[in-house]
Amino acid sequence: MERGHTLVLVCALLLVATGCAAQGEATRAAAAPESVLLRGYDLGGKRVPEPRYYHMETEVVTYAKDGTRAGTVTYRLYLMCTPPTRPERAAYQYTCAKLTIQRGQEPEVSIPALTGWSYEFSRGESGLDEKGQVLGIEHARFEGLTDSKGALLQPDVAYTVYNSFIDFHAFCNVFAEPAPDGGGIQDLKMIGQKIVHAAAHSEAPVNLGSNIAEGSYYKNGEVTLEFKGLSVVDGVPCAIIAYDSGEGAFKMLTEPMLGMQVTTVGASHYFGDLYVELDSKWVRKATMGEMVVAEATMDEETLADFAVERALTIRAVTEEAFAKPARES
Repeated sequence: MERGHTLVLVCALLLVATGCAAQGEATRAAAAPESVLLRGYDLGGKRVPEPRYYHMETEVVTYAKDGTRAGTVTYRLYLMCTPPTRPERAAYQYTCAKLTIQRGQEPEVSIPALTGWSYEFSRGESGLDEKGQVLGIEHARFEGLTDSKGALLQPDVAYTVYNSFIDFHAFCNVFAEPAPDGGGIQDLKMIGQKIVHAAAHSEAPVNLGSNIAEGSYYKNGEVTLEFKGLSVVDGVPCAIIAYDSGEGAFKMLTEPMLGMQVTTVGASHYFGDLYVELDSKWVRKATMGEMVVAEATMDEETLADFAVERALTIRAVTEEAFAKPARES
């Protein structure tokens, strides 16, 4: 074979070999994401026992009957979680560094009675403790609350303050931790799976001291969890878990004045995403949107009908980021 032909042949073989190698790399690159998407995951493992710091913000928008915004209130909660330090203490301890309320564009006010308050989260067998309190959050703590200006909180505001803690634990514990009897996050093994959660159709009392009377309740619809995919939050790989409450309903009995009982009934639909760290199993971020429609009556006469929209975000932060706003007055 002539030398020129030999060089051409060698070059051709090199080009083919290079092309095959490139094609092989492309095939492997294409296969890599598929293997990640199709593999199994363990989302029900134990959490890494370490302190955690969270900022939570809830914006509540009330709509008038004609659809105009009647008011906006923003609640900000700064909550620290510390693991058990002694073998005989199994529960995690939570400490409220600060909780603030901002009405519209007015300056924030804090709730002094909650600053530094610590408690142990208790899920209980039915979500209630021995006193019938949801998730072990004590009702007495939210009686007669005043803000940092000395003003007494109205019953609906006091209830929303209390409900901030319920929301946090519902998303970060009830939905993001294994359900004791199944029907929880531990049953989601692969992306695309969807389950009915153990909290589906559950009914919880929402009577809170003297503000909201016994007989008040919130009832979930068909609560579902779905393993939507993977993401990276703050540089940390996370599983994205979508939750949906289904068609929720509630009834609240209040007595704004002695001998005057107001009954509020309505429907609720909340949904959002949990970003659960693949390694530590802690919630890195959580979001929620909720729409509520309700009617308030007294002696069968309608006092008001309205709609409320809530938007909530929970974020894990560093100890340094947590400390700064928690120190500010």
